[in-house]
Amino acid sequence: MTPTVKAINLILLATLSCIEKLCSIMNLVSIERDWVVIISRNNKSDLQVLNSQMRRIDLFCKLLGPLVIGFLDGFSTKIAVLTTFGWNVASVVTEYYAIAKVYKIVPALQRSPAVDDEDSELTPTNLDSAHQSSRRVIDWVRSFFGGVLFYYHSPAFLPSLSASLLYFTVLSFAGQMITYLLSVGYTPTHITIARTVSVLSEISATWIAPKVMSRIGPIRSGIWFISWQMIFLAVAVGIFWNSEQPLVAASGLVGGVILSRVGLRGFDLSTQIIVQEEINSDHRGSFSSLEASLQNAFEICSYISTIVFSKSDQFQWPVLMSAVAVFTAGGLYTAFVKERRGHVLHMSPIYLKERIKRSFELSYERFSQ
Repeated sequence: MTPTVKAINLILLATLSCIEKLCSIMNLVSIERDWVVIISRNNKSDLQVLNSQMRRIDLFCKLLGPLVIGFLDGFSTKIAVLTTFGWNVASVVTEYYAIAKVYKIVPALQRSPAVDDEDSELTPTNLDSAHQSSRRVIDWVRSFFGGVLFYYHSPAFLPSLSASLLYFTVLSFAGQMITYLLSVGYTPTHITIARTVSVLSEISATWIAPKVMSRIGPIRSGIWFISWQMIFLAVAVGIFWNSEQPLVAASGLVGGVILSRVGLRGFDLSTQIIVQEEINSDHRGSFSSLEASLQNAFEICSYISTIVFSKSDQFQWPVLMSAVAVFTAGGLYTAFVKERRGHVLHMSPIYLKERIKRSFELSYERFSQ
């Protein structure tokens, strides 16, 4: 195969990957953001369980897929590639059948969107082709900026922006962090074990989050989960910056990241519930699409950070940027909780009175001994 053919194949592969990513986002927005609300019939308990179950399936596949493909790649890279191709083809058929079946058995999903009376008058009989094209462009621009304004002024703006900011991170077992770990002495086996434990930590959050939300609600659970994530990342980044031995610094970072994943997934599920409850069905699609755009924009920023600081001894700067993004997200969400509830931590006067009384009793017992 000549270099020219290889270059063409690479460009074609990258183009198809971009199309696949776009379709994946559209599928996610349609099913995970809109369909689940309709299927649950706006029942909060059912919605929490359904969101958690779907996220659990997603994380389980992310755990199982790399393990299976990595095992096959140990025997033959060609077998691993062909298996990936075959599995994707089979998944498309299975997914299409499942989506079509759910669509048919849930009548509410088959509703037709409302048509604006003004748009219904724009028929080929009363407008020429050039006028129609210019009107479509104007309508698209108006719709886009209208969607941006609605997103900014919506009650779920701060939770959504907070969750999107978390995508500006290198503190996950993705390409950037894996490359750094390999450069400081981690083996592929060590990384596989750490990644497996990390995903298991995330899966545990899909059981923990619904229980927490059922007791204190998604708004309060969000502040607890983002605080969980910030605490463990602060410890991890502190160890990483202050340790003089690269392997110790990397290990501290790995441990903190693994423990923080419970908070990440719990916060993600909490904000997802908030968005689903706060945004009505007519705007949920456009809101979630803009949210997905922000998530991908922040993810691109994380890649840019490692392009600018590409050396392994410069990885501390992308790590610091990621920590700042997480704490900024925490600050924005704290502002949302303060605005919505009037306070951040919920402590009733009766609870405080009992705690103070108990503290005095314990102090008296110590001095009496």
